[in-house]
Amino acid sequence: MRETPVTVVGTLVSEMRPRRVGPDAALVLNFRVACNERRFDKASESWVDGESLYLSVSCWRRLAENAASLVKGDPVIVRGKLRTREWTTEQGERRSVVELEANSIGPDLARCAVTVRKQREAEPSRSVNQDAAAPPPQDPSDLLDTTDSPYEVSLSDFAEAAGPLVPLPA
Repeated sequence: MRETPVTVVGTLVSEMRPRRVGPDAALVLNFRVACNERRFDKASESWVDGESLYLSVSCWRRLAENAASLVKGDPVIVRGKLRTREWTTEQGERRSVVELEANSIGPDLARCAVTVRKQREAEPSRSVNQDAAAPPPQDPSDLLDTTDSPYEVSLSDFAEAAGPLVPLPA
């Protein structure tokens, strides 16, 4: 069966529920997201609330560790695949639920501002001689020295570094 990627834009409406599962004690984080439809009603010439969709979301391992920093009420964008989980109750009734297994989660920057903190695994330090013989980095972010600790970047840092916006000639 082929996967269909799904992107959900909504609000985190539950507390994060972390737990460890399996022999490797992998971290899984479960939470719920509400997606509220807004539409323009021509008759009243105003925006009105439509249907609401509530989805259970699960994420695993490193994504779960990083997503744990989100809190109830945060506007989020979640991308992943839909899964149907089925079970039988003690009374013999069959039940099912649709869940979203996330492969990426982020704040909705249309509704909030964030501070980005990039985490990298520590790399061994290189001497000057090793740097001269090393091939050029594949990714520009490899030029950053992250051997001591993760670094933090605020979106306002970019605005300060860039200076005032200048319109391009037409």
